[in-house]
Amino acid sequence: MDSKEKIRSFIVDNFYVPETASLTDDTPLIESGIVDSTGVLEVVAFLEETFDIAIPDEDMLPANLDTIGRMANYVKRMRNQAADLGTHDARLRA
Repeated sequence: MDSKEKIRSFIVDNFYVPETASLTDDTPLIESGIVDSTGVLEVVAFLEETFDIAIPDEDMLPANLDTIGRMANYVKRMRNQAADLGTHDARLRA
């Protein structure tokens, strides 16, 4: 299962998604009401635990976390940063 599939599965399993077939990689999760401000914290915890990354407060922005596609891209960037630093754990980059 790739990162988008894992994220999509988490969103569908933990939040009310009225029509799962219409949940695309570009569906705005906050604007559409699927994820609220408390839900964002749940999503962040999921991403950190599942993908072994640390998300600093300054990165908790819609540009990184508002869609499944943006989350997957963010995870990829963080993991690439960790690889560039020579570690498998993106948490060590902070």
